[in-house]
Amino acid sequence: MKAASVAQSLLALLSTVESTDDLLHELCAELLNYAHADSCDIFFRESGDQVVLKGSTMAPDYINRLRLGRGVGIIGHVIATGEPEFVLKNAQKDARFARYPTIDHDNVEALIIAPLKTAQGRVFGAVVLRKNSPWKLNAAERDEILEVCQLGALVLKANASSSAIRTNYNRLGAVSEVTRTIVSAPYLEEILQLLVNLTAQQFDYTVCTVRLLDARRNELVLRATQAPAKAYAKKRAIKLGESIAGRAIAENRAIIVKDVQVEADYIGHDLAVEQGLRSMICVPLVLQERAVGVLSCYTSEVREFAQEEIRAIETIAKQAAVSIEHAKLQVRNTLMQEMHHRVKNNLQQVASLLRLQMRHGQYKSLEEALSDCLSRILAISSVHELLAREDLDHVGIRSIAESLVHHQQSSLILPNKKISFEVRGTNILLNMSQATQVALVLNELIQNAIEHGFEICDEGEVHVNVEERITEDGTDEIGIWVSNSGDSLSADFDPKLASNLGLKIVDSLSHALGGRYKLSDVLGWTVSELRFPRATGE
Repeated sequence: MKAASVAQSLLALLSTVESTDDLLHELCAELLNYAHADSCDIFFRESGDQVVLKGSTMAPDYINRLRLGRGVGIIGHVIATGEPEFVLKNAQKDARFARYPTIDHDNVEALIIAPLKTAQGRVFGAVVLRKNSPWKLNAAERDEILEVCQLGALVLKANASSSAIRTNYNRLGAVSEVTRTIVSAPYLEEILQLLVNLTAQQFDYTVCTVRLLDARRNELVLRATQAPAKAYAKKRAIKLGESIAGRAIAENRAIIVKDVQVEADYIGHDLAVEQGLRSMICVPLVLQERAVGVLSCYTSEVREFAQEEIRAIETIAKQAAVSIEHAKLQVRNTLMQEMHHRVKNNLQQVASLLRLQMRHGQYKSLEEALSDCLSRILAISSVHELLAREDLDHVGIRSIAESLVHHQQSSLILPNKKISFEVRGTNILLNMSQATQVALVLNELIQNAIEHGFEICDEGEVHVNVEERITEDGTDEIGIWVSNSGDSLSADFDPKLASNLGLKIVDSLSHALGGRYKLSDVLGWTVSELRFPRATGE
């Protein structure tokens, strides 16, 4: 076969093959047939002057696995010098002859190793042609083989340029797809999950994670990952100063780790080994020079990240930061509207309590009436204060009780009284509506325990107990007990006949909670008991 016809065949490969791997396979076959060789291998030069087997008819299982160090073998010599080598007989006796592990080379008799060069003359690989018998070639035939090998080099480079264009086009499409989707998502958790899922899918990453910055604790908290391993969801928060992610934020740039399994600064080597993670790119999510988190992407092989790929991930990270901030603003706006609604409801509740006090009309002084009003308003206020500290819409009963006890201790107990308090039980969370009602009930019960339980006694204890249980019919029931060791109840005391406004408020709110209230004497202690079903939502 003449060189001209081989050239046509090689050029035709550019339009027929679907991938670089297919092109290398076909190119090896074409060169082997043209040179009448028994095997053909193609090596590419990598960073650090290592060479890696990229195409082979002799050892296809070693493709992308077999690597030779700088200058190793006749191949290394050809790549280093850029000059071809013709060992046309007794090849195995050449001191530079290198064997592949576990591959039988005993029948190799002759070698031709031709450098692969770019149009500018830079060596980027080599072709290895082998023959199992001495090779008889004249000078013209040698030159023609080198010419065909160089034509193969130009075809490989043309394919690489075409692949780069396709890759860039695909990356632009991937960036467009990811950013378009996360912009349309309204909620923060949805944005974060879409971000990791789509980025991993579009860029073929093994794992993607997002950590958001908790500025108060100076920590990066894992908020989303598409990794199937449950261990990822349990990864702890990491301090800014102890991680690669923290470095990406501090330096405001993408940080690339070639192999996380051996990187000293990487946290989580065991999980990386278990999941087969190797190279990582960690990009900060920055909005107006303020970091909000980091996007980390992992591959399953050690590789470089191309500049176009880095720019694509950085573009996605910038759009994600904008979408995250937009979602937070939407949440704040919704919460503000909800807070206005809650304040209006609470003011209506205060107005109802004031009307009830006006109708009751048995206060000895204006100061006493105002003190009761103030106490009830502060009970409602304590719920709002706890909302700001604990959760957006749920408050713990124990937290409410501790807040009210602290207030009553500082405002109601007379100097000559020695009363100790103890709050016990779990911090059961309630929604806003139930929490406000329970706060008002607890306020009345604690106040009654102090004012009426220690009219005669000068010292004693007040206990608040909180308990949750599942009833026989499956109801989630909450029990609250306020007990005092002070003055005992009179034998003829009937809470239904008592004119105490506080008890009337307790009874009314108990019914509003769908529960029941009881006041009794238990082993010398005055015990107020409230039981009610826990609401499952608002």
